[in-house]
Amino acid sequence: MSASKRADTLASLQKILHKHYKPHKNSERPVLEQLLFACCLEDSKPDAAEEAFARLEESFFDWNEVRVTTVRELSELLRGLRDPERAATALKQTLHSVYETIYDFNLDGLQKLNLGVAVKQLEQYRGTTPFSVAFVVQNSLGGHAIPVSRSAFETMVILGLASEKDAATQSVSGLERAVPKNKGVEFASLLQQFAADYAASPFGTNIRNLLLEIEPTAKDRFPKRGAKKAEEPSAAPPEAADDAKKKAAGKAPTKPTTKQDAKSEKKEVAKKEVKKDDKSKAAAKSEKPVKKVPKKKPADAAPDKKKPTKKSTKPIAKKASPTAKKSASKQLARRKPR
Repeated sequence: MSASKRADTLASLQKILHKHYKPHKNSERPVLEQLLFACCLEDSKPDAAEEAFARLEESFFDWNEVRVTTVRELSELLRGLRDPERAATALKQTLHSVYETIYDFNLDGLQKLNLGVAVKQLEQYRGTTPFSVAFVVQNSLGGHAIPVSRSAFETMVILGLASEKDAATQSVSGLERAVPKNKGVEFASLLQQFAADYAASPFGTNIRNLLLEIEPTAKDRFPKRGAKKAEEPSAAPPEAADDAKKKAAGKAPTKPTTKQDAKSEKKEVAKKEVKKDDKSKAAAKSEKPVKKVPKKKPADAAPDKKKPTKKSTKPIAKKASPTAKKSASKQLARRKPR
């Protein structure tokens, strides 16, 4: 977009927003509280942010108590905002970072510093955004800055006032030059309300008509609705269902979760064992002992023959008879030498 076209679009934006919205007067607060209020205001309507911030102040004794509170509890107190959880996270992180840096919950000393130094210090705190820093610069530090929220950047991309790269870095060059300082607070309030309506209903007819009224060529850059949800998977065929049932039946039983379940399981197991014993006893009674019948030898079979025993070849020594002994002694006596 050329510089002249850009200037015309910005002028049309201010004129039409002033016709459809009324400026919201911000409350006077200390620097730290303005920074925390900006965390609630981004992408939300001013009235909802004021109510949520007042509820937050009434619910806690001091900011240190808020710092140590969980994001979930803070989100419940910040209900009514566009994104309560994101606002609670930014608020909690900011309090943590400020306390860890200066060990206090007072940033009024930034008003005495040079504007550039004060801005750098604000940007170093974790949880701050370009919107919250610009909001403090405009409302507490006396500088000229236009706080632009995330949703406001999206509308500027649609209007052709910013590119996708500008939206990613959250910076629009030349915006402060196009809007004079004495009109900055009013324009920022109108832009904030317009962006909050867009964030609540980006595809609404009213918001699209308003965008076309500002820039007729914005129709080509309207956001497109997301693709429809993927179709749910169809039911499994009956065969697959049967297989699944069989697999489930084959699985081992799970352990009982309560004592009563354990007792009932033990009783069932005992009953089954008793039934098995009764069946086995009945089967034993019904069965009669079978007598063993000796096998008959076949008639034709010849009787077993005894195996012949071998006689030993060694001669058996016989005892000498007494008569033989006597005859031998007689013969010896006869043969004595002369």
